[in-house]
Amino acid sequence: MLLTGKGKVPVMTFGELLNKYCDDVSSKKKGERWECIRIDKFQADKPSKVNVADLNKPLFADWRDRRLKEVSALSVLREWALLSHYLHIAVNEWEYLTENPMKGLKKPTGEPPRDRLITQDEIDGLCFALNFSNQLILTTITIRVGAAFMFAIETPMRAQEICNLTWLYVLGQVARINDSKTQAGIRNVPLSSRALAIIEQFKGLDEKYIFNISTSQLGSLFRKAKKLALVGGVHFHDSRATAITNLSKKLQILDLARMVGHKDLKMLMVYYRESASDIAVKLG
Repeated sequence: MLLTGKGKVPVMTFGELLNKYCDDVSSKKKGERWECIRIDKFQADKPSKVNVADLNKPLFADWRDRRLKEVSALSVLREWALLSHYLHIAVNEWEYLTENPMKGLKKPTGEPPRDRLITQDEIDGLCFALNFSNQLILTTITIRVGAAFMFAIETPMRAQEICNLTWLYVLGQVARINDSKTQAGIRNVPLSSRALAIIEQFKGLDEKYIFNISTSQLGSLFRKAKKLALVGGVHFHDSRATAITNLSKKLQILDLARMVGHKDLKMLMVYYRESASDIAVKLG
């Protein structure tokens, strides 16, 4: 690789640097496929054609403004985080740059976090659309998605965590998650009697995985169920907020933080929705 006269800055385009990141960094991650797909899409954009030595703040400001006209601010922020990390690696590990050219650039204002809770009527409608009940044998993928949805309502577990859950890591009333998105990476989730009853329905279905469904199957069939049940504006992930809100009425905040894997208690305070009058009643 040829280098310019500016220290270690290589004679390569930003697009080539992104390919290097895909080969050297993304290949070691669980999300390799997703990251490399994003990199491939970015190759068609203007900054990818520019030499690494010529990357600058106005170039990425122009990218930001153009993307905001095409997609939501939240989508731009996701892409922003990836691009900034690519440049961070180029600065701190490869030493191709002395400073991140996106540093100090004004980020777009993100959309407010989702605050959608799933009502009991919506839960009932989705279970009906997914043909799930406590009495049915879980023979079809659709029914198993219904079971996964109800399990999520009980446990605040994410879709991928549920799909990856194995019999080996359900010990008594605890499910161990080894690839959590939380900072610790591992957490133990206590299971309610309802959650245990759902798991019990799966015994004998598969030797390794409890729910025996993929995240793509779960997502596709859940979307179909929403249409059948005429439930709008709900994502599967909203089951997590619904579950945490329900659990906040039963658990102290430290216990809840441990269960869902949040180290920042401020993130959990939004789930404690009791009014001042409700708290006053508890005081007596």
